[in-house]
Amino acid sequence: MVDNYRGEMQTIVTLRVTAVCLLAAVILAGCSSKPVLMSKDSGIPAGIDLSGYWTLRASPASDVKAERDREPEIGIPRGNAVERPKPSRSARRSSGQSVQLFLESGTSLKITQTGAGLFISFDRSIVEEYTFGENRVVAIGPIEAQRVSGWEGRAFVVETLDDHGSVMTESWRLEDDGNTLMRDITVVRGSKQNSFSRQRFDRANPE
Repeated sequence: MVDNYRGEMQTIVTLRVTAVCLLAAVILAGCSSKPVLMSKDSGIPAGIDLSGYWTLRASPASDVKAERDREPEIGIPRGNAVERPKPSRSARRSSGQSVQLFLESGTSLKITQTGAGLFISFDRSIVEEYTFGENRVVAIGPIEAQRVSGWEGRAFVVETLDDHGSVMTESWRLEDDGNTLMRDITVVRGSKQNSFSRQRFDRANPE
């Protein structure tokens, strides 16, 4: 009878240990799993055309101070491009977040919108090409990331996911009857927002 009792207790203990291990495995799997990027709409919203020449507007001092007070984990270009230099690619790679290697910025933009995508020229030196509804792998040297781009409502949105599970979201939209181009940049890892930046561009005449 004692042996039976001991056997039952051992079985109960074993079952409890197994249940705890399974629960821990599920929690760890959930924490370590990477986000999944969903493809976006390829259809251009009626009346939306981002084409044109755009000049970065300097941020008011109050906006710059608010950005500083946030103390983001990794700096990204501010509304005033000369406020803080863009971190070097090697520095951003060593931080464990390679997603920002794929971020481009400039004070002067030329955007060409076609029926299939966008061409964005940053300071006449770098041209980024986006296809509406794309879902593909992009690379800078040996560093790869998944990218999706397309339309969410009246905003053009680009999401880039790196191997560390960090997601960088860029949102482009027109305001002020098409005279202002707003660009929001957010970097999120897990449930934590690591950094945020907002840039405003004014429509300019071609040079």
